[in-house]
Amino acid sequence: MRFVGRIPLSPEAIRGLKNRQAKVDEKVREGTLDAIKEWKSGGTLDSVKAAKRVLQAMAGETERCMYCQDSHGTDIEHFKPKTPFPESMYQWENMLLCCAECGRFKGDRFPIDADSKPLLVDPSRQNPWDYIDFDPQTGNMTARFIAATANFSKEGETTVTVLHLDRRGALSSLYKQADRRLRELTSAGVGSMEDDESLADRLLKNDDAGLLGWYIQGSGQKEEPFASLARLRPRVVNAIRSKLESPNAR
Repeated sequence: MRFVGRIPLSPEAIRGLKNRQAKVDEKVREGTLDAIKEWKSGGTLDSVKAAKRVLQAMAGETERCMYCQDSHGTDIEHFKPKTPFPESMYQWENMLLCCAECGRFKGDRFPIDADSKPLLVDPSRQNPWDYIDFDPQTGNMTARFIAATANFSKEGETTVTVLHLDRRGALSSLYKQADRRLRELTSAGVGSMEDDESLADRLLKNDDAGLLGWYIQGSGQKEEPFASLARLRPRVVNAIRSKLESPNAR
């Protein structure tokens, strides 16, 4: 998982989504809404097609799932599920891009805390590495330990559990391969003559599993060779951090 940042939709697309949402709200009041049927028919709308194109752009060149970064993102995912939350069905801020497997795991699940705060990480609003850790030995995602509270992140625990990020063998294998590749590239880059911006871009380009955020922004900063990169080539790390924080400026 990585922070993806939300790109604004065109005013025309926003109007189209709002108009469709108004019709959904009316059906809710009348008690006639079939959320599954409604969304299936809504997929033909120009505004929904425009939303999907922007989500694909947000996801990057390979259009990876915004949750697992493994499979191709094929479907619009409703962060607040459309069945229990029909009032958010056509809200642009509620739309993400996910793969079929993550969509199946998440389904209509939307855990909240006692204050009605979502316990799932929204990668378009939050930096996942504030809540999630990576275990290079197993290739699994885990909840991040928060020193200030002396406890594990509840958002991290919930996101890992709901999306099965700690028990998907193929996913763990992908993460371990990505970890090895990034370590090799970074180790070679620390002592190379490659210019800072070029090295930063190359590492980002090879970060197909979204792990650089853990090395640069998360608790993986102490891992080698990334700690050496930060010490010996801080401009590279600053360039990567800047681009991770503003992914759509890449």
